[in-house]
Amino acid sequence: MRALCRIFARARRAPDGFIVVAVLWILGALATLATVYAVYVVNTAIGLGVHDERVRAESLVTAGVELAVYKMTATPQSPPTQGAIPQSPPTQGATPESPPTQGLFTFRAERANVMVEFRSESARIDLNSAPKELLAGLFRVLGANGDLAAAYADRVIAWRTPPTAANQDNESSAYRTAGLPYGPRLGPFPHTAELSLVLGLPELLVERALPFVTVYSKQAQINPFDAAPEVVAALPGMTPDRLHDILAQRDLTPQNRRNAQDAQNMQNLTAALGPAAALVTITPSKAARVGVRVDFENGRQMRSEVVVLLLDSGTEPYGVLSWRDLDDVPQDAPPRSALR
Repeated sequence: MRALCRIFARARRAPDGFIVVAVLWILGALATLATVYAVYVVNTAIGLGVHDERVRAESLVTAGVELAVYKMTATPQSPPTQGAIPQSPPTQGATPESPPTQGLFTFRAERANVMVEFRSESARIDLNSAPKELLAGLFRVLGANGDLAAAYADRVIAWRTPPTAANQDNESSAYRTAGLPYGPRLGPFPHTAELSLVLGLPELLVERALPFVTVYSKQAQINPFDAAPEVVAALPGMTPDRLHDILAQRDLTPQNRRNAQDAQNMQNLTAALGPAAALVTITPSKAARVGVRVDFENGRQMRSEVVVLLLDSGTEPYGVLSWRDLDDVPQDAPPRSALR
């Protein structure tokens, strides 16, 4: 700095000092521009790298979804085993040759490891189709007491029920009395997140319920052999012992024998549940949830969750009902499941 001041001092005394000053200012400006350009180049390179990862991740997610759809729609071809005893015929539309309704597989492509989980939406409780008993059972399992759980279920049903002269006035006035700037939809839930708008439901209860509900199943029943323990426990008349037996049986049954075994177990379960047997099924929903986790070589992890509709006809085997990119996971985060 002192040397620079001496140069400026000499420049002021010299006849041509203004030229030296101008040159110094130009050199300083060029140095600043070079620094800015270097920062720009670095940031651009980082941005392009992140964009490239996202493009690769999207293509890998699409590949994972297509492979999952293939597994859920292709009929397995297994040769008969000599001397095998024929299984009893399955019930409710399922056969031993039926494709799996859930599964997990991995593959490697584009310098990344990809894990794919898929599961029929009949593993979840449909907010638009489930009866009060099943909704109340879920709220009870998640922490609400019996009376409150039934009241919350009533509110959910009132939200989705088409308008009549009675319910439109009653429900709308209840929301106005609560000071809310909106009324009930009086129609189907378009998304599970709308559950948070239902009058009276605690925020924590809604947060706990979201992983176990859907709007895509279109079934009033749930599949107890695909569902989470919380969903199975929501069935009326489900006891801890019965829940333990169901979970133990399905965990011990190999995936390639699940459909036949589930059909046999369903007969025992329906007999034990009595009237609540109408709330269980092994008929898969046409919708399925596919979770894809992409692990890049640099340690970054990306997850997506896609809900697809399996199509019986047409040029495309499936349609996308929902696609969510869940998060970009830091490099030091522990591995997580592909499905939320």
